[in-house]
Amino acid sequence: LFICGGAFGGLEQIIERRLGGRSLGFGADIKKRQKRTMSELLHKVEPQDLLKFGMIPEFIGRLPVVTALEELDEPSLTDILVRPRNALTKQYKKLFDIDGVQLKFTEGALKAVAQEAIRRKTGARGLRAILESVMLDVMYEIPSKKLAREVIISEDSVLHRKDPVILYAQEEKKDTAA
Repeated sequence: LFICGGAFGGLEQIIERRLGGRSLGFGADIKKRQKRTMSELLHKVEPQDLLKFGMIPEFIGRLPVVTALEELDEPSLTDILVRPRNALTKQYKKLFDIDGVQLKFTEGALKAVAQEAIRRKTGARGLRAILESVMLDVMYEIPSKKLAREVIISEDSVLHRKDPVILYAQEEKKDTAA
């Protein structure tokens, strides 16, 4: 059983050429080109497309079922950030808990991370890199800030690389009257 997954960059162009039915010459029937999404094109993949893509026939023969998956949208990527048991946001919250600091992500921040992954065309795999770039500095600063109690990652932290909001505990006053 072979299961292949991932991005096959350029495969959609091969499918589009096959479906386009372009013809040249004086007697050519000129048709307006249909605009199809990548997902629509990949759902029409056939073994001959994989062959033109560069896969060898022996390998294609071992893939009896070929199917395409839908691209992840913003709500799906946001869910991936927060819902699984080992979600990325939960991992970062645990790291901050070690230092006694509560980490919070605003809804805007989560949406901004998802939108950035869509913009970069990296899907769910890109979420970690985006969060890592947002979190890197504050993760190293927090252990040295003994009074820090809460860190809030906002949309501005993601989109404009603004520093996260850090809330501090009130310093306990020592009783000097003895």
